[in-house]
Amino acid sequence: MRIKKTLSNWLNNRHILIIQNEEDFSEKATYNFTYARIAFFAFLAFIVVLALSFYMVNTFLAKWFDPRFADQETRKELVVMRSSLDSLEIELDLRDQYIQGIRSVLEGDVADDEAASKQGNIGAVQLQQADDAELIDSLFKSEFERGGDFYLGESLDNIELGQSYFFSPLSGFISSAFDPQSDHFGVDVVSKKDEPIKVIADGTIVFASWTQDAGNVIAIQHQGNLISVYKHNSALMKNVGDFVSAGDIIAIIGNTGELSSGPHLHLELWYNGNAVNPEEFISF
Repeated sequence: MRIKKTLSNWLNNRHILIIQNEEDFSEKATYNFTYARIAFFAFLAFIVVLALSFYMVNTFLAKWFDPRFADQETRKELVVMRSSLDSLEIELDLRDQYIQGIRSVLEGDVADDEAASKQGNIGAVQLQQADDAELIDSLFKSEFERGGDFYLGESLDNIELGQSYFFSPLSGFISSAFDPQSDHFGVDVVSKKDEPIKVIADGTIVFASWTQDAGNVIAIQHQGNLISVYKHNSALMKNVGDFVSAGDIIAIIGNTGELSSGPHLHLELWYNGNAVNPEEFISF
């Protein structure tokens, strides 16, 4: 009983704190307190600091103190990376299908009543047996009209296409002009033997192979839904997937393919799925 009473008296005894001026000992301030009151406020301050610390550790300080936070962030990054990887795989698959469709059309490797089914915006293209150049060019045109998903750049209107500068693929003279009415969707340019052929603008090789009618053919996807096609080459200098800059040598002029009657370049330009006259944009 005496201990409890002594402790109670010690806690509840009133004390006074006097602050005096050091020079004249005048009172500046006085404070009344008990040890019980000091203990209460100390305990309250401890609770506030503890709660604030708990909140900080579980929020913006978690990345430094809580290993679970790091695991969660790592998992989020892995999910984002996996999603990006899946999207890239789908995009690459669509591009591979599109390139394979172009290859089939250019090579004339199609059968009666066969349908080439493609994903995305490519759609279904009915392919019939084709050994002549007219049907190959027609199917080639139809293929590019459906090839929006593979385009690498933003669309340009006709005015912008006309204002664009294109590198001349080679020097020579036109032996056969652009005539879509007779299914001649390009121009034939005659030049010196073994003359190197240069790409007209920056782009990516989407087709580089042999076809029965056009021989060695190389096709390049440029910015703005523009595709250039170079036929009857004696040799191809680039492969599918290569990026080329304007003026790069991509082939050697030749006389390959059943429809060629002499060394020349057959150049086609396809803009938004439509054949355009190369002479309107290129000086040979």
